[in-house]
Amino acid sequence: MSRLFSTPSKLSEDDVDLEALVNDMNSSFESLYSTCSSVQSESVPLLQHNGQVHRDHHRIAPMPPHTHTSNSELQHSTTSPKQRRRRSQPMHILAVRRLQEEEQQLRTSSLPAIPNPFPELSGSPVLSPGSLPPCQPSGTYIINIFSEDGMGKVVEIPADMTARDLCQLLVYKSHCVDDNSWALVEHHPLLGLERCLEDHELVVQVQASMTSEGRFLFRKNYAKYEFFRNPLNFFPEHMVAWCQETNGAIPPSQLLQNFLNSSSCPEIQGFLYVKEMGRKSWKKLYVFLRRSGLYFSTKGTSKEPRHLQLLADLEDSNVFTVTTGKKLHSAPTDYEFCIKPNKRTELKELRMLCTEDEQSRTSWMTAFRLFKYGIVLYQNYKIPQQRKTLSHFSTPVRSVSENSLVAMDFSGRIGRVIDNPLEAQSAAMEEGNAWRKRSQRMNILGSPSPLHPCLLNSVIHRTQLWFHGRITREESHRMIHQQGQVDGLFLLRDSQSNPKAFVLTLCHHQKIKHFQILPCEEDGQIFFSLDDGSTKFTDLIQLVEFYQLNRGVLPCKLKHPCTLVAL
Repeated sequence: MSRLFSTPSKLSEDDVDLEALVNDMNSSFESLYSTCSSVQSESVPLLQHNGQVHRDHHRIAPMPPHTHTSNSELQHSTTSPKQRRRRSQPMHILAVRRLQEEEQQLRTSSLPAIPNPFPELSGSPVLSPGSLPPCQPSGTYIINIFSEDGMGKVVEIPADMTARDLCQLLVYKSHCVDDNSWALVEHHPLLGLERCLEDHELVVQVQASMTSEGRFLFRKNYAKYEFFRNPLNFFPEHMVAWCQETNGAIPPSQLLQNFLNSSSCPEIQGFLYVKEMGRKSWKKLYVFLRRSGLYFSTKGTSKEPRHLQLLADLEDSNVFTVTTGKKLHSAPTDYEFCIKPNKRTELKELRMLCTEDEQSRTSWMTAFRLFKYGIVLYQNYKIPQQRKTLSHFSTPVRSVSENSLVAMDFSGRIGRVIDNPLEAQSAAMEEGNAWRKRSQRMNILGSPSPLHPCLLNSVIHRTQLWFHGRITREESHRMIHQQGQVDGLFLLRDSQSNPKAFVLTLCHHQKIKHFQILPCEEDGQIFFSLDDGSTKFTDLIQLVEFYQLNRGVLPCKLKHPCTLVAL
């Protein structure tokens, strides 16, 4: 009998091990799907033997009396092919799948059925839970902000913070003057792209669409709303037309209203260089920018619908300035921009465009923003005039108007504003002469300052935000380009050709000009002049303040200092 029971006892040991393993797995699944415990009792048994569930495998059924069974018959009855198949294929996977399906049904059944407003697009009259739009982000997020010198700052912001709120927060923390010209820039160094975020955009959402190499920069941008300050002369007449035109171009007085009115159909048109997708070649095409998208004509300048093909969509894209156009894309000119989808895209997915001059590029990019955002852009422009305190910090932010500097006369009992430009220039000259006399008198009697006045006048300008030291001509061009190229944008720097001179870099009509400031000596005193000695100043601060009030020999007044901030 020992030989007869050797095989069954061995099989029962195998059954105990397998059942223990399955029971352990069942217990783990039961903890995961505790909500479906009632359903689990109706699932298929894990192991079966001759159609009956094995409950106790430690018992061995006794042999019936007076029965003689051969060893081969016993082995055949206990290890039949059907049994071996069922032992080798436990059914716990099917049970788990059923649990998962039924739990998913329980979850989806708790959601109400939502009518689908667009059944013709999805083919289903009811929206499924997976087709619902994603929830808005909540909580706080960590954002890295970089300044122009490459230094970074980590800021923790709420999920609903806009670009304007973050800029004002950085202005407050960096102790800057808030003149409503600071901007948050989305920068992609590998692609050579950058754009200023609109004031209403959520920073967290923009960061989610950026690649790992993308970063945020904090800098000035004076041209952000230049169109609203000077709309009549912003677009050339040949670029703007109606889609349903009768007499040609739009009247200048209606230009701003037509751009902001969503029911109107203005159109920007003109020739652009377009880079072919996946190639290095460029084609010059006649392009139309409408509210529905950017199109090009396959037949000259024809506007017929059969000749128009879509280049890019406005709704899910943003317009970027290309900073490395000629080097990276072999662009025909330096005035390149691109339309990038609002997702993590590769270089081949970008729509590269190029214009003949800077004014055309600015017009196309501004029109893109106006068509996409419309009245929201104008509201962003108007908000600073109705300033309100941010909820994130209660301390008021300083504000300085560009018209706060005026010529004053304090010769009488009360001060008065000098409105006449000639009288203002005369007062500035008189003030300069009085300063000169005070300096000469201090030289004779001795200066109360540890620094000699001549030495102080030669270094005091280095503390000013508009002075940038020994930067090259190309670096000054880059800084002017980045901060907007508006009239009156300026900076001062050391001269590379004359170590004793300085250079005033000024932007006018989107062109950058340079004026050398030469030192001149009179009665043993050093002065600085921009017009060969006709107007002299004791230091560069006095020179800048004078030309902020008076144009003089310059093409325009100094209005906007080109400023770098350290975070």
